[in-house]
Amino acid sequence: MKIAYQGIAGSYSESCAKEMYPDCETISCKTFDECFEKASQDNSIKTIIPESNKTTGNIGVEYLIFKYRLNIYAEHFFLINHNLLVVKGSKLSDIKDVFSHAQALSQSSEFIKKNNLNENVRADTAGSAKYVSEIKDKTKSAIASKLSAQIYNLDILKENIQDEKNNVTRFLVMGKEIYQPELKDEKYITSFLFKLKSKPAALYSALSGFAINGVNMTKLQSFPEKNSFSSFFFLCDIEGHIEDKKIKNSLEEIGLHCEDMHVLGVFKSDKFRQK
Repeated sequence: MKIAYQGIAGSYSESCAKEMYPDCETISCKTFDECFEKASQDNSIKTIIPESNKTTGNIGVEYLIFKYRLNIYAEHFFLINHNLLVVKGSKLSDIKDVFSHAQALSQSSEFIKKNNLNENVRADTAGSAKYVSEIKDKTKSAIASKLSAQIYNLDILKENIQDEKNNVTRFLVMGKEIYQPELKDEKYITSFLFKLKSKPAALYSALSGFAINGVNMTKLQSFPEKNSFSSFFFLCDIEGHIEDKKIKNSLEEIGLHCEDMHVLGVFKSDKFRQK
């Protein structure tokens, strides 16, 4: 299996991919857009995308999910443990600057403030680790994964420096081919996009079918249509398989109120949801 991810070797996305599929071949991409592009053009390539974080919320990839409309095959809640990485021999008293992705810096804000470090935002965590390893400056540090420390030959000065110790990011595995698992005695998530017709109380009317059919919604997020502040799409996740009668009835009901509706995928619910 080939999986495209954003960042360079040692990123949390690659670490998650390896945890899910130990034998997979990973493909580094500079941007999330490139990840989606590769998966949309080649059936043999899937992409793994961080969708939201427990501490800092949505990652901001919804517009790409809408643009490419790839099929979602799986979700995985991955524990993000941030580490302070330094060049060999550095001490905490030496460190003046810390480099990382904006999300990692935000998730480690208490540690950064406590140690009076200067924040420097970079494109990704693994890239920050690589940068620190290349400049070989004892006053510089990076917040990144243990895998990054191994790859770029850095010391882990402090482990698990994130504010929230149960710091979990939800990743989605996506691809071009449409596939959905057979309905069995399992827990599933059905994910879809929709755009409502322009009429009063449209959202209330559309979502009422979920209440009538006893369907639980786990995500509802709005984002504007391109070049518009008055037209919105919604990204929605509900508990259940699309072949389940109550899910089918709910989707038929919401479809009556939509200009556009697209099922993104049906996949097994990660066991993390049951904790």
